[in-house]
Amino acid sequence: MERAGDFVTKRAYNFNAGPAALPLEVLERAQAEFVDFRNTGMSIMEMSHRGAVYESVHNEAQERLLSLLGNPKGYKVLFLQGGASTQFAMLPMNLLGAGQTASYIMTGSWAKKALSEAKLIGETRIAASSEADKFMKLPDVSNLDLPERTAYVHITSNETIEGTQFKSFPDTGSVPLIADMSSDIFCKPFDLNQFGMIYAGAQKNLGPSGITVVIAREELVSESPKTIPTMFRYSTHVENNSLYNTPPSFSVYMVNEVLKWIEEQGGLAGIEQKNIKKAELLYDTIDSSGDFYRGCVVPEDRSLMNVTFRLASEELEKKFIKASEQEGFVGLKGHRSVGGLRASIYNAAPYESVKALTDFMNHFQQTNG
Repeated sequence: MERAGDFVTKRAYNFNAGPAALPLEVLERAQAEFVDFRNTGMSIMEMSHRGAVYESVHNEAQERLLSLLGNPKGYKVLFLQGGASTQFAMLPMNLLGAGQTASYIMTGSWAKKALSEAKLIGETRIAASSEADKFMKLPDVSNLDLPERTAYVHITSNETIEGTQFKSFPDTGSVPLIADMSSDIFCKPFDLNQFGMIYAGAQKNLGPSGITVVIAREELVSESPKTIPTMFRYSTHVENNSLYNTPPSFSVYMVNEVLKWIEEQGGLAGIEQKNIKKAELLYDTIDSSGDFYRGCVVPEDRSLMNVTFRLASEELEKKFIKASEQEGFVGLKGHRSVGGLRASIYNAAPYESVKALTDFMNHFQQTNG
C-alpha cells in the first residue's frame, strides 16, 4: 500500500510500454501543486505560457536535460509535440536535401516506421539491417559503408517491441548520427557529443505523453528550408525557445519534476545501476527456468528497458496474462505485431514491482510446468 496525498491506494505493478509508470514521488509532488502552483492561485495548466512563472519552469527543464548530460557545448533543447512519429517526418523534411541520401539502420518496428516516412521526403538507404534475424539481434554497425553526400545516419537506440538495445553507437565521422531514443533515453549515461541530434517521446522515461524532447547541435537546426510549413521547421522552435505556439505546459512541468527525481537517484549513473539490477533479476528468472520461459533476443543485445519473452504455447501465454492481471500486474502482453510477453521496466518501475513479477513467474511455473 502506498500513500498519495490524503488517500491510501494500492499501486498497480505497472509494466506498460507507454504511457508508462511515473515515479510515485513525482506524482505526489504534482498532486500537491496541482491547484495552486507557487502561490499563484492557479494551476500551471491555467497560466500563460508567455508569463514569467511558466517560462522559468520551461527554461529550468531545458537546463536540467543538458546538465544531466554533462552540459555539452553547442546543443539546443526543443520541446515539441506530435511524438517521435512526427519526428520521423520532420527530420528528413529539415535535414535531407536534394541530391543527398539518408541512411537508416534497420533494427525493428520503429526503425521501419522512421524509414517509411523518410522515403516520402527524399532518397534513403538501409545502412545495416537485422531483418533476416527477425530483429531478434542487432546488426553490425562497426563499419558502415555510407554513400557520398549522406545527410545523416538514423538509429533507433532501443526497439520497444522486439526488446533490443544498442550498448554502443557507430562512429559516423562527419556525418550526423541521429537517434530515436524514445524508449531508453536517460536509462544510463551516454555521450551526447556522438550525436548530431537525439529525440524522444517523453511517455516512457521522461514524463507523461504529449511532449517530445529534441536535443540537437545548433548548426543542424538553426536554419530550415523555407519550403516546409512553419511549424515543421526546427528553426521556428529554436528562434522562439519552443514557445512559438502554446506548449504542452503541464507535460513540460512533469518532465522537469522527473528530471529532478533522476538527479535524486544519483543522476544517470545511479539510474543505470538500478536498471541493471532490475533487468538482471528478470532475465535471470527467464534464463534459469529450464526453457519454461524463453527470452526472445540474443543475450548480448537484450534491452534494459523492454524484456520480451515467450512460453511454450500461445494458450499458456494467455493463461499467464490472465493470471497476472488477477494479481495486479498491468501491461505484460506483448505487442500485437509480435505476440508473446513483454515487461517494460523503465526508470520509474520500482525494483519491488520486478521482484513481485519474478515471484509470480516462479509460482506460475511451479503450477503450470
